[in-house]
Amino acid sequence: MSQRIPQKPKRRPADFRSDPCGDVFTCRSCGWPVGPADAGTRHRNHCPNCLASVHLDDEPGDRSAECGGLMEPVAVWVRKGGEWAIIHRCRVCGVLHSNRVAADDNPSLLMSLAVKPLASPPFPLHRLEKLI
Repeated sequence: MSQRIPQKPKRRPADFRSDPCGDVFTCRSCGWPVGPADAGTRHRNHCPNCLASVHLDDEPGDRSAECGGLMEPVAVWVRKGGEWAIIHRCRVCGVLHSNRVAADDNPSLLMSLAVKPLASPPFPLHRLEKLI
């Protein structure tokens, strides 16, 4: 007689759209311990040291993305009302996501992202001389 082996129940992924995640995690990019304590927000979604994130969500907080790739910070932008946000690009699938800047984010890295277009313009700088 064969015995049926009970299977583990499938664990439903957490959903943090309305309730924040207070977990501490280790950054997959730089190894920094990351928690929500100094973020100034209830939803921590990137490392304050290197600004990297992980592709976990399709919609903010839903934890439904299957990719799981490392998301690198590629730019910053200013939202309506003056709030800064970081644009992350997934190294695996290329998706772009925008995440609010947190209070404890590395200011030097934020500024380097902000001036990146000036340091690497999409055209040769000598063309500006012709306009003047």
